[in-house]
Amino acid sequence: MKPRAFAIVSGILLFYSFLVFFIGWNIWVWLSTVFQLDQVVPYSILIALIGYSYILGRLHVTLTPLKVVGSYWFAIVQYAAILFPIADLSVLVLRLFAVPAESSIFWVGLVVLVLFIGIFMRGHWNAWNPIVRKYEITIPKRAGSYEKLRIGMASDIHLGSIVGNAHLHRLISEMNVIQPDIILLPGDVIDDDIDPFIRKNMGSVMKHLRAPLGVYAVLGNHEYIGGKIPEYLKQMEAIDIRVLVDETVKIADSFYVIGRKDRAARERMSLEELLNDVDTSLPLIVMDHQPYHLDVAAKHGVDLMLSGHTHRGQMAPNHLITRRIFELDWGYKQKEQLHAIVSSGFGLWGPPFRLGSRSEIIQIDITFKS
Repeated sequence: MKPRAFAIVSGILLFYSFLVFFIGWNIWVWLSTVFQLDQVVPYSILIALIGYSYILGRLHVTLTPLKVVGSYWFAIVQYAAILFPIADLSVLVLRLFAVPAESSIFWVGLVVLVLFIGIFMRGHWNAWNPIVRKYEITIPKRAGSYEKLRIGMASDIHLGSIVGNAHLHRLISEMNVIQPDIILLPGDVIDDDIDPFIRKNMGSVMKHLRAPLGVYAVLGNHEYIGGKIPEYLKQMEAIDIRVLVDETVKIADSFYVIGRKDRAARERMSLEELLNDVDTSLPLIVMDHQPYHLDVAAKHGVDLMLSGHTHRGQMAPNHLITRRIFELDWGYKQKEQLHAIVSSGFGLWGPPFRLGSRSEIIQIDITFKS
Protein backbone atom coordinates (compact mmCIF):
# COMPACT_ATOMS: atom_id res chain seq x y z
CA MET A 1 0.00 0.00 0.00
CA LYS A 2 1.30 3.44 -0.94
CA PRO A 3 2.24 5.80 1.96
CA ARG A 4 -0.57 8.25 1.15
CA ALA A 5 -3.20 5.50 0.97
CA PHE A 6 -1.81 3.96 4.17
CA ALA A 7 -2.05 7.33 5.94
CA ILE A 8 -5.67 7.81 4.80
CA VAL A 9 -6.74 4.29 5.86
CA SER A 10 -4.94 4.65 9.18
CA GLY A 11 -6.62 8.00 9.80
CA ILE A 12 -10.07 6.56 9.05
CA LEU A 13 -9.47 3.58 11.35
CA LEU A 14 -8.20 5.84 14.12
CA PHE A 15 -11.23 8.11 13.88
CA TYR A 16 -13.58 5.13 13.75
CA SER A 17 -11.89 3.57 16.78
CA PHE A 18 -12.42 6.83 18.67
CA LEU A 19 -16.13 6.72 17.73
CA VAL A 20 -16.41 3.11 18.97
CA PHE A 21 -14.76 4.13 22.26
CA PHE A 22 -16.96 7.22 22.63
CA ILE A 23 -20.18 5.28 21.96
CA GLY A 24 -19.11 2.38 24.16
CA TRP A 25 -18.22 4.73 27.01
CA ASN A 26 -21.58 6.52 26.87
CA ILE A 27 -23.49 3.25 26.89
CA TRP A 28 -21.38 1.97 29.79
CA VAL A 29 -21.99 5.11 31.87
CA TRP A 30 -25.74 4.64 31.53
CA LEU A 31 -25.73 0.86 32.10
CA SER A 32 -23.40 1.05 35.10
CA THR A 33 -25.50 3.86 36.61
CA VAL A 34 -28.86 2.17 36.12
CA PHE A 35 -27.89 -1.47 36.73
CA GLN A 36 -24.75 -1.00 38.88
CA LEU A 37 -22.61 -3.03 36.48
CA ASP A 38 -18.89 -3.26 37.21
CA GLN A 39 -17.53 -5.79 34.67
CA VAL A 40 -15.94 -3.23 32.38
CA VAL A 41 -13.39 -5.59 30.77
CA PRO A 42 -15.90 -8.11 29.29
CA TYR A 43 -18.07 -5.18 28.22
CA SER A 44 -15.13 -3.51 26.45
CA ILE A 45 -14.29 -6.73 24.59
CA LEU A 46 -17.93 -7.07 23.52
CA ILE A 47 -18.07 -3.47 22.23
CA ALA A 48 -14.80 -3.93 20.34
CA LEU A 49 -16.12 -7.16 18.75
CA ILE A 50 -19.38 -5.47 17.72
CA GLY A 51 -17.54 -2.38 16.50
CA TYR A 52 -15.42 -4.39 14.05
CA SER A 53 -17.96 -7.12 13.36
CA TYR A 54 -18.69 -5.99 9.79
CA ILE A 55 -15.02 -6.28 8.82
CA LEU A 56 -14.70 -9.65 10.58
CA GLY A 57 -17.90 -10.88 8.92
CA ARG A 58 -16.39 -10.36 5.47
CA LEU A 59 -13.42 -12.64 6.18
CA HIS A 60 -15.28 -15.95 5.81
CA VAL A 61 -18.78 -17.23 5.06
CA THR A 62 -19.01 -18.82 8.53
CA LEU A 63 -18.69 -15.33 10.02
CA THR A 64 -21.62 -13.90 8.03
CA PRO A 65 -23.72 -13.35 11.22
CA LEU A 66 -21.06 -10.87 12.33
CA LYS A 67 -21.58 -8.96 9.07
CA VAL A 68 -25.30 -8.69 9.89
CA VAL A 69 -24.49 -7.43 13.40
CA GLY A 70 -22.03 -4.94 11.92
CA SER A 71 -24.66 -3.66 9.50
CA TYR A 72 -26.96 -2.71 12.37
CA TRP A 73 -24.00 -1.24 14.22
CA PHE A 74 -23.35 1.25 11.40
CA ALA A 75 -26.79 2.75 12.00
CA ILE A 76 -26.11 2.93 15.74
CA VAL A 77 -22.81 4.71 15.07
CA GLN A 78 -24.42 7.34 12.85
CA TYR A 79 -27.20 8.32 15.24
CA ALA A 80 -25.10 7.88 18.37
CA ALA A 81 -22.59 10.33 16.90
CA ILE A 82 -25.46 12.84 16.64
CA LEU A 83 -27.40 12.11 19.85
CA PHE A 84 -24.69 11.25 22.38
CA PRO A 85 -22.88 14.62 22.33
CA ILE A 86 -26.27 16.33 22.87
CA ALA A 87 -27.00 13.88 25.71
CA ASP A 88 -23.62 14.54 27.37
CA LEU A 89 -24.18 18.29 27.16
CA SER A 90 -27.69 17.87 28.61
CA VAL A 91 -26.32 15.98 31.61
CA LEU A 92 -23.78 18.75 32.21
CA VAL A 93 -26.51 21.40 32.08
CA LEU A 94 -28.69 19.43 34.52
CA ARG A 95 -25.74 19.11 36.89
CA LEU A 96 -25.33 22.90 36.82
CA PHE A 97 -28.91 23.10 38.11
CA ALA A 98 -28.03 20.75 40.94
CA VAL A 99 -29.86 17.74 39.54
CA PRO A 100 -28.15 14.63 41.01
CA ALA A 101 -25.75 12.85 38.63
CA GLU A 102 -27.59 9.52 38.76
CA SER A 103 -30.95 11.13 38.00
CA SER A 104 -29.46 13.20 35.16
CA ILE A 105 -27.81 10.20 33.55
CA PHE A 106 -30.88 7.99 33.99
CA TRP A 107 -33.44 10.36 32.48
CA VAL A 108 -31.27 11.69 29.65
CA GLY A 109 -30.23 8.14 28.77
CA LEU A 110 -33.84 6.98 28.82
CA VAL A 111 -34.87 9.76 26.42
CA VAL A 112 -32.01 8.78 24.07
CA LEU A 113 -33.04 5.11 24.26
CA VAL A 114 -36.64 5.97 23.35
CA LEU A 115 -35.40 8.09 20.43
CA PHE A 116 -33.26 5.20 19.21
CA ILE A 117 -36.17 2.79 19.39
CA GLY A 118 -38.38 5.20 17.44
CA ILE A 119 -35.71 5.87 14.82
CA PHE A 120 -35.00 2.17 14.32
CA MET A 121 -38.65 1.16 14.13
CA ARG A 122 -39.35 3.78 11.47
CA GLY A 123 -36.11 3.06 9.60
CA HIS A 124 -36.79 -0.68 9.57
CA TRP A 125 -40.31 -0.12 8.23
CA ASN A 126 -39.06 2.21 5.48
CA ALA A 127 -36.51 -0.39 4.40
CA TRP A 128 -38.81 -3.38 4.08
CA ASN A 129 -41.99 -1.70 2.80
CA PRO A 130 -41.20 -0.45 -0.71
CA ILE A 131 -43.37 2.01 -2.56
CA VAL A 132 -44.01 2.41 -6.28
CA ARG A 133 -43.01 5.86 -7.49
CA LYS A 134 -44.59 6.88 -10.80
CA TYR A 135 -43.35 9.22 -13.54
CA GLU A 136 -45.05 10.18 -16.79
CA ILE A 137 -42.89 11.59 -19.57
CA THR A 138 -43.24 12.39 -23.26
CA ILE A 139 -40.50 11.66 -25.78
CA PRO A 140 -41.00 13.53 -29.07
CA LYS A 141 -39.99 10.62 -31.31
CA ARG A 142 -41.65 7.72 -33.04
CA ALA A 143 -41.01 4.30 -31.49
CA GLY A 144 -42.10 1.86 -34.18
CA SER A 145 -45.59 0.61 -33.38
CA TYR A 146 -45.37 1.79 -29.78
CA GLU A 147 -47.29 4.91 -28.84
CA LYS A 148 -46.77 4.20 -25.14
CA LEU A 149 -44.25 2.22 -23.12
CA ARG A 150 -44.24 1.26 -19.45
CA ILE A 151 -40.88 0.68 -17.76
CA GLY A 152 -40.49 -1.06 -14.43
CA MET A 153 -37.20 -0.01 -12.84
CA ALA A 154 -35.45 -1.27 -9.70
CA SER A 155 -31.95 -0.12 -8.90
CA ASP A 156 -29.64 -1.13 -6.05
CA ILE A 157 -31.34 -4.35 -5.04
CA HIS A 158 -28.16 -5.45 -3.19
CA LEU A 159 -29.02 -9.13 -2.93
CA GLY A 160 -26.76 -10.81 -0.39
CA SER A 161 -26.44 -11.46 3.32
CA ILE A 162 -28.94 -8.76 4.35
CA VAL A 163 -31.36 -8.48 1.42
CA GLY A 164 -32.63 -11.91 0.51
CA ASN A 165 -35.47 -13.85 -1.04
CA ALA A 166 -38.20 -12.27 1.10
CA HIS A 167 -37.45 -8.79 -0.26
CA LEU A 168 -36.98 -10.21 -3.73
CA HIS A 169 -40.51 -11.66 -3.56
CA ARG A 170 -41.77 -8.14 -2.78
CA LEU A 171 -40.08 -6.86 -5.94
CA ILE A 172 -41.65 -9.55 -8.10
CA SER A 173 -45.07 -9.02 -6.54
CA GLU A 174 -44.99 -5.27 -7.19
CA MET A 175 -43.72 -5.73 -10.75
CA ASN A 176 -46.61 -8.11 -11.41
CA VAL A 177 -49.00 -5.38 -10.30
CA ILE A 178 -47.28 -2.73 -12.47
CA GLN A 179 -47.20 -5.03 -15.52
CA PRO A 180 -44.36 -3.22 -17.29
CA ASP A 181 -43.51 -3.75 -20.94
CA ILE A 182 -39.84 -3.93 -20.03
CA ILE A 183 -37.89 -4.18 -16.75
CA LEU A 184 -34.63 -2.28 -16.29
CA LEU A 185 -32.17 -2.82 -13.41
CA PRO A 186 -29.56 -0.01 -13.33
CA GLY A 187 -26.83 -1.71 -11.31
CA ASP A 188 -25.95 -3.17 -7.90
CA VAL A 189 -28.22 -6.18 -8.28
CA ILE A 190 -25.93 -8.01 -5.84
CA ASP A 191 -24.21 -6.74 -2.72
CA ASP A 192 -20.51 -7.31 -3.47
CA ASP A 193 -20.33 -11.11 -3.25
CA ILE A 194 -22.14 -13.50 -5.59
CA ASP A 195 -21.86 -16.40 -3.09
CA PRO A 196 -24.98 -15.58 -0.99
CA PHE A 197 -26.97 -15.24 -4.23
CA ILE A 198 -25.95 -18.77 -5.20
CA ARG A 199 -26.09 -20.28 -1.72
CA LYS A 200 -29.62 -19.01 -1.05
CA ASN A 201 -30.75 -20.00 -4.57
CA MET A 202 -31.98 -16.48 -5.28
CA GLY A 203 -31.89 -17.13 -9.01
CA SER A 204 -34.86 -19.50 -8.67
CA VAL A 205 -36.86 -16.58 -7.27
CA MET A 206 -35.48 -13.84 -9.49
CA LYS A 207 -36.28 -15.77 -12.67
CA HIS A 208 -39.93 -14.89 -12.06
CA LEU A 209 -39.08 -11.26 -12.85
CA ARG A 210 -40.59 -11.13 -16.32
CA ALA A 211 -41.77 -8.58 -18.91
CA PRO A 212 -42.86 -8.95 -22.57
CA LEU A 213 -39.84 -7.05 -23.91
CA GLY A 214 -37.38 -8.59 -21.49
CA VAL A 215 -35.33 -7.78 -18.41
CA TYR A 216 -32.08 -5.85 -18.76
CA ALA A 217 -29.45 -4.82 -16.24
CA VAL A 218 -26.12 -3.04 -16.04
CA LEU A 219 -23.15 -3.39 -13.72
CA GLY A 220 -22.92 -1.24 -10.60
CA ASN A 221 -19.94 -0.50 -8.39
CA HIS A 222 -20.83 -3.37 -6.03
CA GLU A 223 -20.57 -5.94 -8.81
CA TYR A 224 -17.03 -4.66 -9.35
CA ILE A 225 -16.27 -4.67 -5.61
CA GLY A 226 -17.25 -8.35 -5.50
CA GLY A 227 -14.75 -9.08 -8.24
CA LYS A 228 -16.70 -12.01 -9.70
CA ILE A 229 -18.32 -10.39 -12.71
CA PRO A 230 -17.99 -13.41 -15.07
CA GLU A 231 -19.77 -15.60 -12.52
CA TYR A 232 -22.42 -12.93 -11.96
CA LEU A 233 -23.03 -12.61 -15.71
CA LYS A 234 -23.40 -16.39 -15.92
CA GLN A 235 -25.98 -16.40 -13.12
CA MET A 236 -27.99 -13.63 -14.80
CA GLU A 237 -27.85 -15.30 -18.20
CA ALA A 238 -29.24 -18.50 -16.65
CA ILE A 239 -32.40 -16.66 -15.59
CA ASP A 240 -32.78 -14.69 -18.85
CA ILE A 241 -31.64 -11.32 -17.51
CA ARG A 242 -29.35 -9.69 -20.03
CA VAL A 243 -26.61 -7.57 -18.50
CA LEU A 244 -25.48 -4.85 -20.91
CA VAL A 245 -21.75 -4.29 -20.50
CA ASP A 246 -21.07 -1.21 -22.62
CA GLU A 247 -23.65 -2.52 -25.07
CA THR A 248 -26.55 -1.23 -27.11
CA VAL A 249 -29.64 -3.28 -27.89
CA LYS A 250 -32.49 -2.38 -30.23
CA ILE A 251 -35.80 -3.44 -28.72
CA ALA A 252 -38.61 -4.58 -31.05
CA ASP A 253 -37.09 -2.45 -33.80
CA SER A 254 -38.60 0.52 -31.94
CA PHE A 255 -36.17 1.99 -29.38
CA TYR A 256 -32.71 1.47 -27.93
CA VAL A 257 -31.54 0.50 -24.46
CA ILE A 258 -27.91 1.43 -23.87
CA GLY A 259 -26.15 -0.14 -20.88
CA ARG A 260 -22.94 1.40 -19.61
CA LYS A 261 -20.23 -0.12 -17.46
CA ASP A 262 -20.04 1.45 -14.04
CA ARG A 263 -17.51 4.22 -13.37
CA ALA A 264 -15.71 1.69 -11.14
CA ALA A 265 -14.54 -0.13 -14.28
CA ARG A 266 -10.94 0.48 -15.29
CA GLU A 267 -12.03 1.12 -18.83
CA ARG A 268 -15.42 1.91 -20.27
CA MET A 269 -16.57 3.23 -23.60
CA SER A 270 -17.64 6.83 -23.88
CA LEU A 271 -21.27 7.55 -24.55
CA GLU A 272 -20.30 8.93 -27.95
CA GLU A 273 -18.64 5.60 -28.87
CA LEU A 274 -21.68 3.63 -27.71
CA LEU A 275 -23.97 5.72 -29.91
CA ASN A 276 -21.82 5.50 -33.06
CA ASP A 277 -24.00 2.93 -34.81
CA VAL A 278 -27.31 3.95 -33.29
CA ASP A 279 -30.25 5.46 -35.15
CA THR A 280 -30.77 8.57 -33.03
CA SER A 281 -34.17 9.19 -34.63
CA LEU A 282 -35.44 6.41 -32.35
CA PRO A 283 -35.83 6.87 -28.58
CA LEU A 284 -32.59 6.34 -26.64
CA ILE A 285 -32.77 4.97 -23.08
CA VAL A 286 -29.48 4.84 -21.16
CA MET A 287 -28.79 2.93 -17.95
CA ASP A 288 -25.77 4.30 -16.09
CA HIS A 289 -25.52 3.22 -12.47
CA GLN A 290 -23.97 6.43 -11.11
CA PRO A 291 -25.82 9.62 -12.09
CA TYR A 292 -22.93 11.69 -13.37
CA HIS A 293 -22.67 13.93 -16.44
CA LEU A 294 -26.30 14.54 -17.28
CA ASP A 295 -25.05 17.29 -19.59
CA VAL A 296 -23.09 14.76 -21.67
CA ALA A 297 -26.17 12.54 -22.02
CA ALA A 298 -28.25 15.55 -23.06
CA LYS A 299 -25.59 16.67 -25.54
CA HIS A 300 -25.59 13.29 -27.30
CA GLY A 301 -29.36 13.15 -27.71
CA VAL A 302 -30.25 10.67 -24.97
CA ASP A 303 -33.97 10.81 -24.19
CA LEU A 304 -34.09 8.96 -20.87
CA MET A 305 -31.26 8.24 -18.41
CA LEU A 306 -31.86 5.86 -15.50
CA SER A 307 -29.54 5.66 -12.50
CA GLY A 308 -29.36 4.68 -8.85
CA HIS A 309 -26.29 4.40 -6.60
CA THR A 310 -27.03 7.29 -4.23
CA HIS A 311 -29.72 5.60 -2.08
CA ARG A 312 -30.63 9.22 -1.37
CA GLY A 313 -28.17 8.90 1.48
CA GLN A 314 -30.26 5.99 2.89
CA MET A 315 -30.09 7.43 6.42
CA ALA A 316 -30.84 11.11 7.02
CA PRO A 317 -29.09 13.52 7.15
CA ASN A 318 -26.81 11.78 4.61
CA HIS A 319 -29.05 13.10 1.82
CA LEU A 320 -27.52 16.52 2.44
CA ILE A 321 -24.19 15.05 1.32
CA THR A 322 -25.48 13.21 -1.77
CA ARG A 323 -27.35 16.35 -2.78
CA ARG A 324 -24.04 18.23 -2.95
CA ILE A 325 -22.16 15.46 -4.76
CA PHE A 326 -24.64 14.83 -7.58
CA GLU A 327 -26.51 17.22 -9.85
CA LEU A 328 -29.48 14.91 -9.34
CA ASP A 329 -29.17 12.57 -6.35
CA TRP A 330 -32.80 11.44 -6.37
CA GLY A 331 -35.99 11.99 -8.31
CA TYR A 332 -36.56 13.55 -11.72
CA LYS A 333 -34.94 16.29 -13.73
CA GLN A 334 -35.30 17.42 -17.34
CA LYS A 335 -32.23 18.79 -19.08
CA GLU A 336 -33.01 19.91 -22.62
CA GLN A 337 -34.62 16.81 -24.23
CA LEU A 338 -33.16 14.50 -21.56
CA HIS A 339 -35.38 13.05 -18.86
CA ALA A 340 -33.17 11.89 -15.96
CA ILE A 341 -34.50 9.69 -13.17
CA VAL A 342 -32.44 8.61 -10.15
CA SER A 343 -33.88 6.04 -7.77
CA SER A 344 -33.16 5.75 -4.05
CA GLY A 345 -33.03 2.00 -4.69
CA PHE A 346 -35.08 -1.05 -3.88
CA GLY A 347 -32.59 -2.69 -1.55
CA LEU A 348 -30.02 -1.23 0.80
CA TRP A 349 -26.38 -1.34 1.76
CA GLY A 350 -25.25 -1.93 5.32
CA PRO A 351 -28.03 -1.42 7.86
CA PRO A 352 -31.47 -2.78 6.89
CA PHE A 353 -32.66 0.68 7.66
CA ARG A 354 -33.83 3.84 5.87
CA LEU A 355 -34.63 7.25 7.26
CA GLY A 356 -35.40 10.17 4.98
CA SER A 357 -35.65 7.76 2.05
CA ARG A 358 -37.79 4.78 1.06
CA SER A 359 -37.14 1.52 -0.72
CA GLU A 360 -38.80 2.10 -4.06
CA ILE A 361 -39.71 0.68 -7.44
CA ILE A 362 -39.99 3.12 -10.33
CA GLN A 363 -42.83 3.00 -12.85
CA ILE A 364 -42.21 5.14 -15.92
CA ASP A 365 -45.00 5.66 -18.43
CA ILE A 366 -43.67 7.05 -21.69
CA THR A 367 -45.77 8.59 -24.45
CA PHE A 368 -44.09 8.78 -27.86
CA LYS A 369 -45.08 11.65 -30.14
CA SER A 370 -43.41 12.51 -33.41
